[in-house]
Amino acid sequence: MSNNQVTMDKIVNLCKSRGIIFPGSEIYGGMGNTWDYGPIGVEIKNNIKKCWWKKFVQESENSYGVDAAILMNARVWDASGHTASFSDPKMDCKECKTRHRADNLIEAHSKGTVNADLLSNEEMEQYIKDNNVCCPRCGKSNFTPIRQFNLMFETSRGVTEEGQNKIYLRPETAQGEFVNFLNVQRTTRAKVPFGIAQIGKAFRNEVTPGNFIFRTIEFEQMEHQFFCKEGQDQEYYEIYKNLAWEFLKSIGIDESHIRFKDHDKLAHYAKAACDIQYQFPIGWSELNGIHNRTNYDLSRHQEYSGKSMLYVDPFTNEKYIPYVIEYSIGADRLMLAVLSEAYEEETLENGETRQVMHFHPAIAAYKVAVLPLQKNLSEKAREVQKMLAKRFMVTYDEAGSIGKRYRRQDEIGTPYSVTIDFDTMENDTVTVRDRDTMEQIRIKISELSDYIAEKIAY
Repeated sequence: MSNNQVTMDKIVNLCKSRGIIFPGSEIYGGMGNTWDYGPIGVEIKNNIKKCWWKKFVQESENSYGVDAAILMNARVWDASGHTASFSDPKMDCKECKTRHRADNLIEAHSKGTVNADLLSNEEMEQYIKDNNVCCPRCGKSNFTPIRQFNLMFETSRGVTEEGQNKIYLRPETAQGEFVNFLNVQRTTRAKVPFGIAQIGKAFRNEVTPGNFIFRTIEFEQMEHQFFCKEGQDQEYYEIYKNLAWEFLKSIGIDESHIRFKDHDKLAHYAKAACDIQYQFPIGWSELNGIHNRTNYDLSRHQEYSGKSMLYVDPFTNEKYIPYVIEYSIGADRLMLAVLSEAYEEETLENGETRQVMHFHPAIAAYKVAVLPLQKNLSEKAREVQKMLAKRFMVTYDEAGSIGKRYRRQDEIGTPYSVTIDFDTMENDTVTVRDRDTMEQIRIKISELSDYIAEKIAY
């Protein structure tokens, strides 16, 4: 039997107790919706990023990576439209002085049945009034009119007040790929169609609903921009929808927990757009997006920079500005999906309950735990740990009963545990325990490393 009633509270508690994720600046009372990844969490998140990079760069014949600067020339954001229109409809509760996004209030009150993206500010205000939508903090319904707040964090560059220039923390990573289109194409001698990928931090000064790492003011994006010729764009849009879906399945997401959702309202430059939604503990919500952005982005950067963004076909000499198919997924939001998917409280045959994280082995923080049955076997156990650590992330634990140590590894999702016992000293064999089945086999130490490698291959 198992209990699959995953709640956000259970995930948060596990993350804090097992070194996965901590509240940001905790000893100072925290800072609203910022989170620090602990020793286990940073490994899981890094593994998620490695898996994504492997699928969309390493295994691709025509995709290339960049790591663009977070701080960019302010004209970049003029060209992208962020300085003029990147804002949220916010309103303040007059009773408790908290600030909220009007669209979030409406979607929470209607349990997702009303799409606030289709409503004007006036219509959202009227809905909130007519339906007596209450402040989630104090329970009162007494709000200010909606005001638009720009979501970009502003800072300045310069040593004197007179010499300061306004710049921004980037609100997305995509522009770094667009402004480097010609650089990448030239230096790699890439021919359209080809892709540019990037993983990096972005920042948005928005009101967040407090759903753990689902939406935060500082987050990490994994983005892939695929440049193609007009006329081939819809074909590649469908291809990337499928690639995004298959990637989620490949890291252990059950496809019954994901679904496509076409955008009800397209951006003015978009030809097509959809999300893949995941059934989070908070309900169905966006996990990643796939967009046909046409040639809008490169055209805008050509206009604002004065630099030609034309691609010259080496076979036909045709000149054109490529279309872009964008695939974007948040590493933190995917982390939450992976945590939600893996969590289980399993009732064993003896009536005990074990908490276990069924991570795909490629995602797990540690691939193997080395556990001496008794402390007087630690010298041999350390030898095995040192050998395995040349190929994998390995943890070592000799405190407490072997049963309790197995449970600790289950809770952080370690797929295999290797026990060093007295037979090891006689015949150089060890016991390997499987996290999910709890079955154990005996294997020679000389074969152990290859055995683990085969089991965790991605």
